[in-house]
Amino acid sequence: MKRKWHIKTRLLVTLAGLTCLVLVTVAVAFNISVSGYIRSRVSTQLESVTRSASDTRRGGREQKGQFDDHQDKVMGTRGSAVVLDENGHLASNLHGDNAVAGELAKWYRAECRGKTVSNKTVSLDSGDYAVSTIDDPAEEGRTLLVYVDITATRAFAKQVNLMLLIVIAAALFLSVLLSRRFAKAFAAPVQRLSAFASQIGRGDLEPHQFDFRDMEFDELGSSMNRMAKELSETKQKQETFFQNVSHELRTPLTSIRGNAEGIVYGIIEPQAAGRVILSESDKLGGMVEDILYLSRMGKGKPEGSAEPMDIREILSLCVSEQSAEAKNRGLMFSFDFDEEPVLLAIREQDAQRLFGNLISNAVRYANNEIRLSCHRKEKTANISVADDGPGIRPEDLPHVFERFYKGEDGKHGIGLAIAHSVAEAYGGIINARNENGAVFEVTFPTDYQQ
Repeated sequence: MKRKWHIKTRLLVTLAGLTCLVLVTVAVAFNISVSGYIRSRVSTQLESVTRSASDTRRGGREQKGQFDDHQDKVMGTRGSAVVLDENGHLASNLHGDNAVAGELAKWYRAECRGKTVSNKTVSLDSGDYAVSTIDDPAEEGRTLLVYVDITATRAFAKQVNLMLLIVIAAALFLSVLLSRRFAKAFAAPVQRLSAFASQIGRGDLEPHQFDFRDMEFDELGSSMNRMAKELSETKQKQETFFQNVSHELRTPLTSIRGNAEGIVYGIIEPQAAGRVILSESDKLGGMVEDILYLSRMGKGKPEGSAEPMDIREILSLCVSEQSAEAKNRGLMFSFDFDEEPVLLAIREQDAQRLFGNLISNAVRYANNEIRLSCHRKEKTANISVADDGPGIRPEDLPHVFERFYKGEDGKHGIGLAIAHSVAEAYGGIINARNENGAVFEVTFPTDYQQ
């Protein structure tokens, strides 16, 4: 199991570590670059001073009494030279301080006697020096030791390193301070939102007022408030739905019980009572089937395989199922269908549920006529069911497809929710509007792949 970290700790470690890594990398890179640059400049200066000392020993400039120390104009360092005898003792000081010359001769005897040295850094009591040696061109067996005083240069580099160390320490302190503050500012909204989520999980859907400085947290808080509001509305609709369903169930159950008791006590003719019981049982079965069907559709992808079907035939079948009710109410059907088949890959049961509910809704509210149209336009199938009834109340229109929503004179608020779920499951769009009555339009993409 992975170790759990607090956000504060993670942010603190990450920011402080990153700051330290960057600054240490800069310091190391600076030191490498400066050391390389100094070594390169000193090496060049040593070579120049060596040539000058060699010329002096050969007599090229001795007669004029000249010794060119080739001062480095950038670093300000000067070169000097001494001659050592075969035992490493100071034979002569060509240029420079005698005390330094003596210290270098002593160092040479102790560390490098008989060895050739090239640009070696030596730290003595008097300072730091870059040293090179060659055989004395004037006298055999003697050694010409050339050196450049780099005491000031190395002191400057150490001073810079000290400043870098101070900067690193200060930056690390500031990064810790700022990261703690940032972590606190980041963790506090998360904790508040987490507490709000726990509140929602407990069923307390009361919205909270958030005013975070960070836009993302503010948007998340607004989203959670919207979610709480929607959950509250859904909860209210569910409660209303169960109340409506309880009422709808109670009516047929009461009728069934009354007729059953009439048969038992011999006060109702059994055949007539049986017809009532069968009719009310069908209503109960249909209501339960609607609830179960809506629950299955809510799980997403429809069960089973979809086969290409002619929507015109489905509509005609649904009309025939409603014809008896329509005839009792004196309603007529009018059709506006394409002559060619309007094919759509859909399960027959789903199609009947969708269009059966729309037509049943139209039969319930129509005054004289129900108009059905079915057309194919390019890659879409367009179906509409319209009635000449009073239409949908403006306050109900935005909610007619919501689950558990029951409008005026509606049933249990499931039929249109089923229609919406079926259309959505097959990539379709369903909408409702008023135009001399209620009009429900469904558009399906004919090339939709589940």
